[in-house]
Amino acid sequence: MPEKRKLLAVILGGGAGTRLFPLTQQRSKPAVPLGGKYRLVDVPISNCINSDVIRIFVLTQYNSASLNRHIAQTYRFSTFADAFVEILAAEQTPESGQWFQGTADAVRQVLPHIRDWRIDTLLILSGDHLYRMDYRDFLKRHYETDADITISVIPVPADSASEFGLLKTDGAGRIVEFSEKPKGAALEAMRVDTTTMGLNAADALARPYLASMGIYVFKYDKLEQLLAEGIGHVDFGREVIPGAIGRYNVQGFLFDGYWEDIGTIAAFFKANLDMTADIPRFNLFDAEAPLLSRARYLPPSKFDNCEIRDSIFSDGCIINGAKINRSVIGLRSRIAEGAQLDSAYMMGADYYQTLDEMSGDITNDHPRIGIGANTVIARAIIDKNARIGSGVRLVNEAKALEADGPDGSYFIRDGIIIVPKNAVIGDGTVV
Repeated sequence: MPEKRKLLAVILGGGAGTRLFPLTQQRSKPAVPLGGKYRLVDVPISNCINSDVIRIFVLTQYNSASLNRHIAQTYRFSTFADAFVEILAAEQTPESGQWFQGTADAVRQVLPHIRDWRIDTLLILSGDHLYRMDYRDFLKRHYETDADITISVIPVPADSASEFGLLKTDGAGRIVEFSEKPKGAALEAMRVDTTTMGLNAADALARPYLASMGIYVFKYDKLEQLLAEGIGHVDFGREVIPGAIGRYNVQGFLFDGYWEDIGTIAAFFKANLDMTADIPRFNLFDAEAPLLSRARYLPPSKFDNCEIRDSIFSDGCIINGAKINRSVIGLRSRIAEGAQLDSAYMMGADYYQTLDEMSGDITNDHPRIGIGANTVIARAIIDKNARIGSGVRLVNEAKALEADGPDGSYFIRDGIIIVPKNAVIGDGTVV
């Protein structure tokens, strides 16, 4: 393993995140709250820190203020530590007057900042995936095979394989073919014997395809060479990687743990609610590789006469007489008497209202931040600082897959109700 000072990680902040709308209406994908008290970007940063990768750039572009603030408030190393997590925002320069056009273009535009560190290895990560990986194993494979590029791959079943970029490897693990989201005969042609990558026979039969996770390690000089050769190539998965296969030593690294691409509302909702399972696929209680985030120094959560099943709660909540089942409740959440939540993700609040503010809301017949009395919520995501009144029913009675509420007060995506950040749902509303 080379010296740490020769290694640097880049986390890609992603584009506009339209498939996660309205959660990305006011923030970038990596800044979306996860598991009640974290942000999506905390996942790759935590993986880095737990893997002793301690020089990290986060590339941002769309709706970046929330992400910038989170990074600045959370990841502060000792003045004497040779470590940092630093934002690199898209910028106009004499060489480029446009925003990032894709993953490869984003890295190409920030090469002058990376070059200053005189590295020999660059680890490129996504800011919107949920997984736990020790990157030291990934890097070990890269160095042992003297690879120019190493791609982390995950075995997937046939029914989901066409959603990914698929790879084929030879017997030594070298990647020999790539196909972006193939269908039909092209999909069948990408079937491989995954026992060669270490799976047992039963697993190999169930998951006969190798999907790219969008996680790469490059020899830095080879990366600069590739980006210079393909000056019009803007995306790693669609253009740079396929163009490198056959001309460079491109190796695969098998990852056989839990991994979720948080690309849609349905995937995001499922990943969060899975954390409430008896044995969740993503374990928040792993003391060996903790998920790190901002320390907020909030009081313990307070419960009064509640009925709670299979749920997780973050700090600083006040829950009175509520029934809560299979739900994730975020920081500073307030839930009033008689409320019922079933399969809900409530992100909580950024601040506590003062007594005067709450009194003013009562005087003005305006819901306070949180969930009001006798409100029923099922299969829903309640974003931060939302105000939901009393006697409300958010249950998707029409069983709609897609819908937009009046004045943007709520949306339905993938059959899941989403109440956006700072939205107001008046007393007695039924959805």
